[in-house]
Amino acid sequence: MPTAGHAHAAGDPGGLVLRDVEAVDLPSIVALDHRLTAVAKPDYWRATIERYGGGPPDRFFLVAETPDGALAGFVIGEIRAWEFGAPPAGWIFAIEVDPDARLAGIGTRLFDAICARFRTSGVDRVRTMVDRKDHLILSFFRSQGLTAGPSIELERLIDQGAGAP
Repeated sequence: MPTAGHAHAAGDPGGLVLRDVEAVDLPSIVALDHRLTAVAKPDYWRATIERYGGGPPDRFFLVAETPDGALAGFVIGEIRAWEFGAPPAGWIFAIEVDPDARLAGIGTRLFDAICARFRTSGVDRVRTMVDRKDHLILSFFRSQGLTAGPSIELERLIDQGAGAP
């Protein structure tokens, strides 16, 4: 499993450290996600750490760690180019903060840190998708300045006919 060979760490006066994910973070990430989603997904998180931890320069998986070494949150994103004709952009596909640590700016620190990585990699915009019923995460991203983009998501059940209601 790759480790954070290109680790970037940044501290703050409160002692929070932002750094690249490492394999040793797996149990804490699985536990936080399970706590937030009520679904345990250890295989998913193991594979995600392998793909994004210390991986290609267009993939980012950052963790926020408290001074005592506890996981406070994480963010994952990557640069995607020309999907649906869109020019390169940074995409955030996961951000989670320990509920006991919320309203302390940790989500904003993680968002700013991954945007800095996107900017350094040459993209000038960030995108994400959220469940329209998830007001917490929708409010978070709006507080970071994100608004509706140029695309909308469409879907249907594969086994449902095109003419079915």
